[in-house]
Amino acid sequence: MDKNILELALDFARESFKNDFSGHDFAHTYRVFQLTGTIGNMEGMAETELRIAKLAAILHDVDDFKLFGGTFGQYERAEAFLTRNGATPEETRRICAIISEISFKGTDSQTPETLEGKVVQDADRLDAIGAIGIGRAFAYGGSKGRKMFDPEEKPKFGMNAEEYARNQGSTINHFYEKLLLLKEMMNTPSAKKLAEKRHQFMNLFLDEFIAEWNGER
Repeated sequence: MDKNILELALDFARESFKNDFSGHDFAHTYRVFQLTGTIGNMEGMAETELRIAKLAAILHDVDDFKLFGGTFGQYERAEAFLTRNGATPEETRRICAIISEISFKGTDSQTPETLEGKVVQDADRLDAIGAIGIGRAFAYGGSKGRKMFDPEEKPKFGMNAEEYARNQGSTINHFYEKLLLLKEMMNTPSAKKLAEKRHQFMNLFLDEFIAEWNGER
């Protein structure tokens, strides 16, 4: 691969997400890219594997059907970018395999087969929790016209991939249906440690939110 492919990928992602206000903007991509490097270094990954992981981190949302339409499981934009910028067929296969494995799909969620895939999945999930995760959850819910909270609407547990994709529940329910589950779904020891504080912060936020919603303080 060309030595500048990471910079080109960042430019590609920046252009792809320039009009996004759903929490899947370029800032999200860049944080996942940075966290991938942080976790990869903490886990002692070799530079060649870390390079694959970083490219997967940058490209992980460029074919997201929620953002761009199309068919779930197709990675045409990522593949085209990699091909025209010097990635080998094997490198392209590895990167697209990571992208295909990392998404949260309810009970159909996958654990990546490779360390680089596990690191990217951890980085993406870390950006879904904590203070940033709270902000992103409400940004996404607002962009989809969803309620912040409805006390009469209970969270739905045990959804498979299709049920999760169709779910239109409130943003607060999303915490119970996904975000509070992610700490226990981290793959690497490094990510497990990083997730602890973020998880605790979300619990504090939810306690305060419900208390304020009910006029208790």
